[in-house]
Amino acid sequence: MHICMDWRSTKFDWNQARAFLVTAEEGSLSAAARSLDVAQPTLGRQVRSLEEALGVALFERVGRGLVLTPSGAALVEHVRAMGDAATQFSLTALGRSQAPEGKVTISATEVAAAFVLPEILVSLRKAHPGITLEIVASNSLSDLRRREADIAIRSVRPSDPELFARKLSSQRARLYAAHAYLDGIGEPADEHELAKAQFIGFRDNAPFEEGLRAWGVPVTAASFPVLCADHSVQWEMVKRGLGIGVMDETVGDAEPLVRPAAPWLAPFPVDVWLVAHREISTSKRVRIVFDHLAKALRKATAT
Repeated sequence: MHICMDWRSTKFDWNQARAFLVTAEEGSLSAAARSLDVAQPTLGRQVRSLEEALGVALFERVGRGLVLTPSGAALVEHVRAMGDAATQFSLTALGRSQAPEGKVTISATEVAAAFVLPEILVSLRKAHPGITLEIVASNSLSDLRRREADIAIRSVRPSDPELFARKLSSQRARLYAAHAYLDGIGEPADEHELAKAQFIGFRDNAPFEEGLRAWGVPVTAASFPVLCADHSVQWEMVKRGLGIGVMDETVGDAEPLVRPAAPWLAPFPVDVWLVAHREISTSKRVRIVFDHLAKALRKATAT
């Protein structure tokens, strides 16, 4: 038996509920506003309007952040379920869309976005001018379930069963430095000499340090006097002689300002995966972009 809901009892709209959920997850209005790409005063008004509609206080201020009140904590899981349902609704609708026009969001590592994708996107735009492309350049994994991207280019295979992935190639990365830098310190002859050089690392540098030590290079935190989260900015620093950095061979070998800092050191393996959510695999425009990327990336990253 179908039971009709009394929609008159619903005292808020989804925008207000979403504002509440994202603020609870981010811990502040400013962070939530950035996540939703809205003005902070607008987000604040949405949260206050929801509190007024429900007749409860959802947050209390602690320092510079916000924490849920007992009422807010009791309600947030219900809103989170609404958010999951809204995301699934959007994914399913996009998956059934057969329009070859519209926006497709591609998430890629900073290196791929800066050095590999531009040429590929030129040919894609010529072939399909009705498709609008948004590129998210980040080394963090975009959440495809939450529609942070439609397609992702990753170096790791996804474990989520709701995602499907195609391995395109296995790339190699090496250590590079500017000619002037290597001429100044002398060519490192072995791992211990290499460890005495200056490296440019990442903000979260533990994986890079551990990878070098696994390759027999006894680096320490002191080996990394410069840290930068943006890999493309790191590369510019390497080219200008600030220290040794890591880069894909396809990019590093093509750059005349640098050369391998340790050509005798085994390269670092890097896989290239193309990933999308299963629900949107039937979307015509997403399928077009996915197939184009798969073909072009396989050719561009072929070893």
